Amino acid sequence: MEVPGKAQLVFVHGIGGVRDSADESRTWLTALADGARDAGHADAVSGLTQGWLAETRFVNYSDLFAPIGTQGAGETGECGDVEQIAFLGALVRELTDELLSQAQEQGDAHALRVIADALPQFPNDTGELQGTGEPLRVLARILTTLLQLPGLRRASQWASGWPLLGQLAQVGQYLDRRAHGRRDGNLDALIRQRVLDSVDPERPLVVVAHSLGSVVAYEALHHLAQPTRLFITLGAPLATAAVVLNRVIPRPARTPHSVERWLNFWDRDDIVVCRPRIKDWMLPNSAGVVPVTRRVDSDGIWVHTSTKYLRQPAVAGPIAEALKQS
Repeated sequence: MEVPGKAQLVFVHGIGGVRDSADESRTWLTALADGARDAGHADAVSGLTQGWLAETRFVNYSDLFAPIGTQGAGETGECGDVEQIAFLGALVRELTDELLSQAQEQGDAHALRVIADALPQFPNDTGELQGTGEPLRVLARILTTLLQLPGLRRASQWASGWPLLGQLAQVGQYLDRRAHGRRDGNLDALIRQRVLDSVDPERPLVVVAHSLGSVVAYEALHHLAQPTRLFITLGAPLATAAVVLNRVIPRPARTPHSVERWLNFWDRDDIVVCRPRIKDWMLPNSAGVVPVTRRVDSDGIWVHTSTKYLRQPAVAGPIAEALKQS
């Protein structure tokens, strides 16, 4: 059943390995349908899974990233890119500081002991995070220590700091803005173009972006004119102001003009997300729209996954409502 004028649902993935677009799209839609059912939108479930409620596009840019160890950092490889190492050092430090702030507010003695073990591992001078090999091992050890926090140990998909560091490096690669010898253009422009090429300019949009995808979608939406009924960001590193928000384009950061509503969701056990303060840092668009942040609590393991967020009724409900608008 084709619905004339139906919205286009656009999924934008985040950090991680190479993906299969068809498999990922089915997985995201299934999780979203589960969440919609729990949110009281059982009538939308078949429309989501069978495709008649919305035209769905999964934006896949995972193949564009250089393997860890070629650009950025590797477990055994060397990295001479001082700017990339400095970015990773600043990002890991900001994540650590945020975890410390939360532990202090909650009076969590065990978490404070874990973070107390991590903090001395940071160099006294950020300039020490230069050279090859060793700075990356330092950052990986710090992340391995942080992954011993009770919530992160229970909820993390990373067995150690190395795979997490490799995936955090993708954020730095995107925000680097340099070509690094690529003949096809800068990485960030190539990734944004994948989003723009997926969009039907004749349809209103509902955009759901996860992790690094929230940064990609945020920048891409500034280039689109058609209405975005709803912009959903999940586990978004946009909240890490010092190292991410201050590098996004355009600056100063502003809600894209086409966005009619922006909901930002975070889980307290999602290490990629610092406590969201996006509303305080993001200027409104001409309609006065700013991101509204809501916290969700996921049980079990692997909190920093799109499907964990999409199965939350608080996340899936507004998406179903936006897609059912005529």
